[in-house]
Amino acid sequence: MLYPKESETREVKDLSGVWEFRTESDKNYILMPVPASFNDITQDINLRDYVGRVYYKKSFFIPVYWKERNIFLRVGAAAHFSEVYVNGNLVTKHKGGFLPFEAEISKFVNYGQENIIEIMVDNTLTWDVLPPGELKVIEDEMHPKGYKVLNYYFDFFNYSGIHRPVVIYITPKVYIKDFSVITELSNNSALVKYSIESEGNNFQVILRDKNKNIVAENFGKSGVLEVKNPKLWEPGNPYLYNLEIKLLEKDNFDIYRMEIGIRTVRVEGKQFLINEKPFYFKGFGKHEDSDIRGKGLDQVINIKDFNLLKWIGANSFRTSHYPYSEEILFLADQYGIAVIEEAPAVGLNLWNRNEKVFTEGRVDGKTLEHHLEIMRELIARDKNHPSVIMWSVANEAATYEDGAEEYFRRVIEETRRLDPTRPITIVENTKASETKVSKYVDVICVNRYYSWYTDSGDLSVIEYQLERDLREWYELYRKPIILSEFGADAISGFHSDPPLMFTEEYQQEMIKRFVGVLDRLDFVVGEHIWNFADFMTKQSITRVVGNKKGVFTRNRQPKMVAHFLKERWSKLPDFWEK
Repeated sequence: MLYPKESETREVKDLSGVWEFRTESDKNYILMPVPASFNDITQDINLRDYVGRVYYKKSFFIPVYWKERNIFLRVGAAAHFSEVYVNGNLVTKHKGGFLPFEAEISKFVNYGQENIIEIMVDNTLTWDVLPPGELKVIEDEMHPKGYKVLNYYFDFFNYSGIHRPVVIYITPKVYIKDFSVITELSNNSALVKYSIESEGNNFQVILRDKNKNIVAENFGKSGVLEVKNPKLWEPGNPYLYNLEIKLLEKDNFDIYRMEIGIRTVRVEGKQFLINEKPFYFKGFGKHEDSDIRGKGLDQVINIKDFNLLKWIGANSFRTSHYPYSEEILFLADQYGIAVIEEAPAVGLNLWNRNEKVFTEGRVDGKTLEHHLEIMRELIARDKNHPSVIMWSVANEAATYEDGAEEYFRRVIEETRRLDPTRPITIVENTKASETKVSKYVDVICVNRYYSWYTDSGDLSVIEYQLERDLREWYELYRKPIILSEFGADAISGFHSDPPLMFTEEYQQEMIKRFVGVLDRLDFVVGEHIWNFADFMTKQSITRVVGNKKGVFTRNRQPKMVAHFLKERWSKLPDFWEK
């Protein structure tokens, strides 16, 4: 699915702004911004933790001259089930809260008149959506009749609403639907292999450098562009070319442009190679999360985050635990930040060895079909971003269960079929000897919290436990390893010497001891700290207004450990051999 962009043949109408909004039980509309989570916008505690259907409404106009065009309505993301109506007509439905969906609405609109769009969004989680959850009715003497609670097993708040832009765009009647590029390196040349999806057949494809000079050109629906002495995209040096596709037919003319990068990625032995050079991941797990806006797209926050990533010396992040907005990936392309892109398969774990999650009625065949569809949608959306260098199919699933093996084998096989050019990982938190899944992936990602969730407060155990653990992973699988999560909650302004839990000193000392182990292990190819910034979680006695493991506060101010990491990562090259 192509990102909506204007060109000589295309127009985009952005419907972002103030919409009318109501819950299912309330007939009166209030004002609500789009894109944004609805939870923190009002002073109503019932809306803040609301579970169920909500309705958005907005009017718009369609010019008369658009009659000769295809008109599409596109929603960037809405959590988690959606129905879209135009002038009372259902035009599309979608399941899943983190990927775009669209519909052609040409036959439903009034030309030269007012039109009404209504979007129903349901944030109720079920076992056949990712991330999963379950709505339980509590029937006991201490709760009123019909009391319901939404249970979910992931550690971030279930922000809800229309989180990414709603746009209307037009194309010619016959148009460029999609395209794919794969880049290869050969001696002093690069091959840019392209294929175009369209009902048309007559295409001109032009590749330009940053100075708008043509460096390669071809004709046809598929083909190869050869670039002599190419400038490569890589972290820290993100050179981008402009790919221009023209549909040239007598009655149809369409143009679409996108910046692409020439680069290769692969795994060999202990190494993760970008452009045949061993790469070391320095960075974070993140969240799309900010004060008031929740998970709503905010380019102010996005630019600030990339500036902080560059300031601290990071070269990568993981889109924990769901696909981020396309706008973030375009920035990663431009800033030269490598991205491990993750499916929203988090919470596939009951954290109880006596109760299975991969079983009928929970994570079963229905969940699997949804997971496979998500991988198809995700790869279709992001396959052309040079910054996306690996797919992660899940985070902290119960991979020790028997049912997990066949489930993830299917997901990994489909992901590899859809995109054989990128490595695949799954983020583990189980023991190396117990997982039934890591044998299928290319890179081992492991989350560990020694001295925090285990042996709480005892920093002395970290080095012994972590080195023993990581060596076991490598001995069993002989694959490169990324320590994909480690860190401690630190409440900004809390201090103690000697270091005690929840202070900035403890967070820094813990991370120091973890990375000291990583420096000794030549099969470790990366360190991603949990988390980039403090973020909101559901209310519980273990979270004080959210998770405080951020290296930065929620309003993006550095804690002590940020300065340690800035110094460390400035001395640690992106490309190196231990």
